[in-house]
Amino acid sequence: MTVWIDSDILIEVCRGRDAAILEQWAGFGKSDHVLLVSPVSVTELWAGARAKEHAAIENLFGVLICVPIDAETGRLAGEYLREYRRSHGTELGDALIAAGAATRGATLWTRNRKHYPMKRLALC
Repeated sequence: MTVWIDSDILIEVCRGRDAAILEQWAGFGKSDHVLLVSPVSVTELWAGARAKEHAAIENLFGVLICVPIDAETGRLAGEYLREYRRSHGTELGDALIAAGAATRGATLWTRNRKHYPMKRLALC
């Protein structure tokens, strides 16, 4: 299975406060799952990083595959914004993350399910 990991999950993994997320993270580490991340999430983590978290963030991104945003992802993200911006408050970052996961057939791991109402998107 391919899993696209949202920023909120990555933050929790770095901070280590949510036992359920840490348990699932450890399970993914012992599996053959492919773990993907968006450049949007990389940006969000570094923008909010505390100095004491820098090493953990470096280690975290060392085990993830960062998938570039391509034209297909941008097109789908634009469709998501057009469809869900008003009704669900979807923002650019969420649209890009959702489109990246959808175009690669990945399941999105997030705690913010309300940010991702897209029908084509599988959530875990």
